[in-house]
Parts: sequence; C-alpha cells; structure tokens
Amino acid sequence: MTVETPAKPKLVRKLEAQRATIKEKPRAVRWLLVAAGFTLLLAGAVMLVLPGPAFVVIPIGLALLSLEFCWAGRLLDRSLVEADKARRKAADTTWTQRLLTAGAVVLGIAAVIGVWSYFGDVPVLPAV
Repeated sequence: MTVETPAKPKLVRKLEAQRATIKEKPRAVRWLLVAAGFTLLLAGAVMLVLPGPAFVVIPIGLALLSLEFCWAGRLLDRSLVEADKARRKAADTTWTQRLLTAGAVVLGIAAVIGVWSYFGDVPVLPAV
C-alpha cells in the first residue's frame, strides 16, 4: 500500500528557497522581519474575533516568521497544503452540490430577515 504525497504548492517551494538565503541578511533586517511577522500574526489572531481578513493576514505573518523559525515554516507549509486540497475539493463539486448550497444560503438569509422583521419590529412591506 503506497501513500501518495501531494505536490507542494508553488508558494511553499518559493518560501523554501527564501529560507535558504535568509541567514545572509543583516541581523537588523532579520529582527525586523521577526517583529513584523509576530505583529501580523497577533493582528490576524485578533481578526479572528473582530472583523478583518484574518485568513489573509495570519499566513503572511507565518510566512515572515517561517524565514527564521522552523515551527512557523511547518505550520505555514501544512496550512498551504490543506488550503490547496480544499481549493481542489471545492473545484470538484458537482452542479447539484453547488445548487443545494446556494439554496441553503438563500433560505438562511430569508430566515434571518424573517426573524429580524418579527422580533425587530421591522416592517416587511413599507407603510403606505
């Protein structure tokens, strides 16, 4: 029984090449990259609770940190591989699955509007 290893995404290969050359950079540049990485990672974690593009900011912070720390590189590589799998899985959905998902979204929106209009005392039809 053989286990097929998925191909690495292009971004992972680029980061591996950058990791090989980061030790040649001046120490001040490396410290700035680490500080920026932790700042972005913290901002992304806050955006998980507050509004904001957390799923964009966190990988950018991890990418900066992965240049210096192995743990961030492993975490980023794993998340990029999983994101690539999810993208392929979403692309392989059938027309029926997409239609059912769209119907569920429409019904969910209608339910929110119905509950809001009932409990929020918002008129469904404008008063004439």
